[in-house]
Amino acid sequence: MKGASVPAVVGMPSPLFLWRFKVVLFLLWGFCCCKIGWDSVMRMSADLRDLFLYEAFLYYNPLLLVALMIWLWGVNLWVFAQSSVNYVKVFDLAQTHLSHREIWRSATWLTLIVPTSMTAYLYLYSHGELSLAASQPVFLYAILLIILLSPFDMFYLSSRFYFLRTMLRILLPLQAITFPDFFLADIFTSMSKVFSDLERSVCRMVNRQVATIAWFEADSICGSHSVAIPLVLVLPYLCRFFQCLRQYKDTKEKSCLLNALKYSTAVPVIFLSALKYHVFPEEWVSFYRPIWLISGVINSLYSFYWDIKRDWDLSILTRIFMFKSPSTWTNLLYGRSWVYYWVLGSNLVLRCTWTYKLSSHLRHNYLTVFAITALEMLRRFQWVFFRVENEWNKMTAKQNFEMSSDMPSEADRLLESSSHTV
Repeated sequence: MKGASVPAVVGMPSPLFLWRFKVVLFLLWGFCCCKIGWDSVMRMSADLRDLFLYEAFLYYNPLLLVALMIWLWGVNLWVFAQSSVNYVKVFDLAQTHLSHREIWRSATWLTLIVPTSMTAYLYLYSHGELSLAASQPVFLYAILLIILLSPFDMFYLSSRFYFLRTMLRILLPLQAITFPDFFLADIFTSMSKVFSDLERSVCRMVNRQVATIAWFEADSICGSHSVAIPLVLVLPYLCRFFQCLRQYKDTKEKSCLLNALKYSTAVPVIFLSALKYHVFPEEWVSFYRPIWLISGVINSLYSFYWDIKRDWDLSILTRIFMFKSPSTWTNLLYGRSWVYYWVLGSNLVLRCTWTYKLSSHLRHNYLTVFAITALEMLRRFQWVFFRVENEWNKMTAKQNFEMSSDMPSEADRLLESSSHTV
């Protein structure tokens, strides 16, 4: 009808606008957390400030590192999705597996929740609410554990079940070892310091030492000299060691024994470091420290050699940075010699810092240890690219060989055609 006013259609905000709005909210949240946390720390007396920050950092730094590892794994999956590496087949994943976007969504929530809880902990402690402050990390750990173990169909049940099942196979290698089994176990070796801090945190929660300095006594059950520290540090390496033995039992390949030997070289590094607190100082300096140094060099160089020669096989890397569609990343990375020099150099340097994070007697500066552990995760992040591509290359080579062996040869085809000639 002429002259009738047409109601305006209210359109949805554009994705770009929503993304910018989320970034602004994230920056605002980050500023508030930093401001409240800084003001809370400044309220404390100078003599207790460093001690308290060390304790607060212990509860929250392992969860922050887990969030970092999840973010990096999402980047790994994004790159695989753009390239010709079929990671779904490599890991034998179901069609309902998490995409890189869902991985990043999970990492985002963890990135938001952990600093928020830490800020509340700092604020409540600095204002004298000790019981409420002590409840913050306990509540956070409990919620995350409930989400992980929940049997209900929420929070990606199938993916959580896959993860828990793989963890059980790692702890009890009673069956044939699959690629996801030892792949996740290798990642766990890079997170041994994270597991050690989680054990320290849970120990203090169980013994009601949160927001106190009762744990400061070195000989206490949750102190820095506890025998549980080296036991937790060595657990991922022992799991990987027994996986190698299981693989040797199934395949009889000697390389499995050599791989088991590689993981066993981490054991003396860990326990010789912990031994410092249980022997006389002069005995440590004159006898045990030289052995510890030699063990650290052997472990670092052996692991570096195995990365390059066995896990990666750099001679066949062709797919990982060849994206399906033309991309700036492909032009920057694919076939570039600087990529290989960077990977070799950074892997060697970060393998050598391995000794630092495995040695409990060197972990006095928690910020330095946090940085080194984060760098180790970045090393593992780049290791994932080449390890998965290497496995995919082996799978495709095996499939091509089987297909060629099933096809009749030229002579067979000629004989078959002549036998039907009248």
